[in-house]
Amino acid sequence: MNDSKKEETSTHQNMSFFHIVQREFIRDKAAMFALIILIVTTLFIIIAPLFIDSEWALTVNPRRINQPPSAAHILGTDIAGRDVFALLVKGAGTSLMVALAVTLMSAFIGITLGLISGYFGGKFDNAMMRIVDFISTLPALVMIIAFLAVFPGFNVITFSLIMTFFSWTGIMRLVRARSIQEKELEYIQASKTLGTPHFKTIFRELLPNVSSILIVNLTLNTAANVGLETGLSFLGFGFPFTEPSLGALIASASDPIVMQHRWWNWIPAAIFVLVLMLSINTIGQTLNRATDARMRRG
Repeated sequence: MNDSKKEETSTHQNMSFFHIVQREFIRDKAAMFALIILIVTTLFIIIAPLFIDSEWALTVNPRRINQPPSAAHILGTDIAGRDVFALLVKGAGTSLMVALAVTLMSAFIGITLGLISGYFGGKFDNAMMRIVDFISTLPALVMIIAFLAVFPGFNVITFSLIMTFFSWTGIMRLVRARSIQEKELEYIQASKTLGTPHFKTIFRELLPNVSSILIVNLTLNTAANVGLETGLSFLGFGFPFTEPSLGALIASASDPIVMQHRWWNWIPAAIFVLVLMLSINTIGQTLNRATDARMRRG
C-alpha cells in the first residue's frame, strides 16, 4: 500500500513539473519559438542526409573548387571542391552527436557518483571530492587540446571520451550538494527505517527529487558542448579533414580571401551554430525558470 502511494506521489510530482514547464513555454513566445527551431533543426539533421549523395558531395574534386552557390550546389563548394551544403548537414550531425554524447556520458558519471557520494558521505565522499577538486583545477581546454595532440588518430568516440573526462565534475558537485540536503528529509529517513536497500532508495526515491535541476543543467551543458566542439575544430584541434564539422567550416574564415570573397564557405555554418546555441540556451533558461517559483511568469 505504501509503495503504491509513493508511486502515485512521484507520478503526480512529475506531472506537475511537466505541466509547469508546458505553461512556461506557452507564456514565453521566445522559448516556444526556440523549441520549434530546435525541433526543426534536429529533424533537418536527421532527414537531410537521406536526400544527399554523400560520396558525390563530399569527394574532393579539383574541377569544382570554390564555386559560388548555384542550382547544382546550393551553398557552393569549398577549397577542395566539396559541396558546402552537404558539409553543413554532415558537420551539424557530427557536432550535435558529439555534444549529446558528451552530455549523456557526463550526466551518467556525474549523477551516479554525486548520488552515491552525497547519500553515503564518509571516506568515499572525501575521496571523490579530492578527485573532483584535482580535475577542476586543471585548465580543461588546454588539457583537451593536449590529449588530442597525443592521440592524433582520434575519432568521434575518442573525441567524446576526452571531452567527457573534463565535463562530469560540475554535475557531480550539483547532484552531491542536492543529495546531501535531500537525504535528511523525512521520506529518505522513512525509507531507511523500513529497511529499503540503499541503492533502491538512491535511484528510486532520491533521484526523482533531483531530476528537475538535472534537466536544466543537461540542457545548458548540451549548448556548451556544441560550442566547445566547434571552438576546438575552429582552432584546428577538431576532427580530421575527412570528418566534416561546423567548427571546421567556420575555421575556413581564418583565410582573408575566404572571409571576404567566399562567404558561402563559413557564414551558413556560423549562423547555424548561433541559432542552435541560442535555441538550446533559451530552452534551458525557460526550464530553469520552471524549477524556481520566484522566477516563473504570471
